[in-house]
Amino acid sequence: MRGLLVGRRHRRQAAPGALHRVGFLAVGLGLFLFSGEAGAQTSLADYDYENLSFRGFSLEGGYIWPNRVEPTYTLGTRVDLGFLGPGLRLIPGVAYWSSTMKDSEVRELGRNVDNLVELPLPPGTPYEGVDLGTIDWSDFIVSLDSHFVWSVPLDLLTFAGAGMSLHFMNGEGEAIAGTFVEDLLDSVKPGFNLHGGLEYPMFDGFRLYGLARYEMMEDLRYLELRVGGQIMLSGPASGEERSR
Repeated sequence: MRGLLVGRRHRRQAAPGALHRVGFLAVGLGLFLFSGEAGAQTSLADYDYENLSFRGFSLEGGYIWPNRVEPTYTLGTRVDLGFLGPGLRLIPGVAYWSSTMKDSEVRELGRNVDNLVELPLPPGTPYEGVDLGTIDWSDFIVSLDSHFVWSVPLDLLTFAGAGMSLHFMNGEGEAIAGTFVEDLLDSVKPGFNLHGGLEYPMFDGFRLYGLARYEMMEDLRYLELRVGGQIMLSGPASGEERSR
C-alpha cells in the first residue's frame, strides 16, 4: 500500500510575491527529498510561511554515541510549527547533553599542548608533558529541522529530513580552568543533521514518536536515538487522521 503525503491542501492561486516568502532554508532542506508523483503534483507556490501555525510541543529524551566523548543521555524539547506546504513540516527545538571527553582525545589534546610548550624551553630543560586530567564537555543545541512526512498503514506517520543547528559548547576541568585549552573547547559551532523516524497518534491530542539522528559538526559527530511525546494543541492535518 502506498503512503500518503501529509498536509496537502487544495491548490489555490498564488498571491503576488508569494514565492518570495518561501523559506530558503526549509525548502532547501526538504524539497531535495521530493520525487515521483509527490514532486510532480506540487510546486513552489504551494509552500508559504502563511501555512505555518503553532500546533504543539513535546518533551524528549535520547542517547548519543559521539566520536570524541563518552556516550551519554540527552534531554530536549521541540515545537511543531505545522506544514510549510504539502508534506513539509518545520520543527524547531533545543536539546542538551554533557559527558566526559574520551581518554584518547585528552591524550591527543595534551600532545598538542606539549608541542606548543616544548618550543620555548632552553635545550636540556626536563619536561614530562602536561597532564590535562579529566575534561567534561557539554553542548546546548538550538536546531531547525524539516520533516518530509508520509502516512502509512496502522495509523503510523513516517518522516525523514535534514536540519541545521547551532551548538554552544562548554569545556570544563580542574587542570584546564582559566587556560587557553578551556577557551578552545568553549565555542559556538554550526551543525547539520540527517534524521528519520516514526510517529503514532495515541489520540488527537497526543502522539508518541521515535527517531534516529546523525549530527555532524566540524570536529564532532554522533549518532542519536530519541523518543518523545507530543501534546497537540490543534487538530490533525490532512493525512494525519486516525482511522479508528
